[in-house]
Amino acid sequence: MTHRTTAAPGAAITWHHLDADDHDHDHGGGATVLGFWIYLMSDALIFASLFAMFGVVSTSYAGGPVPRQIFDLPLVALNTALLLASSITFGQAMPHMEAGRIGPTRLWLAVTGVLGAAFVGVELYEFSHLIAEGAGPQRSAFLSAFFTLVGTHGAHVTVGLIWVVTMLVQIGQHGLTGEIRRRVVCLSMFWHFLDIIWIGVFNFVYLYGVIR
Repeated sequence: MTHRTTAAPGAAITWHHLDADDHDHDHGGGATVLGFWIYLMSDALIFASLFAMFGVVSTSYAGGPVPRQIFDLPLVALNTALLLASSITFGQAMPHMEAGRIGPTRLWLAVTGVLGAAFVGVELYEFSHLIAEGAGPQRSAFLSAFFTLVGTHGAHVTVGLIWVVTMLVQIGQHGLTGEIRRRVVCLSMFWHFLDIIWIGVFNFVYLYGVIR
């Protein structure tokens, strides 16, 4: 408990309002992070449903190509490395943000964005290559589930990239205010969540599909 001595009743009222504002500010920040955790849980359920759907139809090839014929594991491994590296660079930004260093925070966020954009670019190349070879989502239930699962993850990464750019602009304009720090923390949770989902995609969809 902090004790303050004031010389006039008006000053006491001012301190009271400041304390109330600080309390509401902290409470709002906690509510924001809690709400975002709830969102991530709901998003996890969506991906769980997509994984389940893929597991059910993963051998329904309808006479079309099988995973070992169309998946380029070295390319997918490169894409996986890009996304995991982006998670590391995001982690590098967080201590700088906590220390209030605007320049290094923006630098590491920008590197994260570049790596994330490279990931999406490789994924788009993979999709276009498969479609050009006649292995589009309409070819079989397996490919429909594949494009839906991987495409949904790619769409999330794209949203994350837009968020990264937004944070870079806001940090440049307003600095590392409490509200912006909370947004970066939520973005960090979202980005690492996508890394975890992708590890599942790489192992369950690509790696297991090729070796079975």
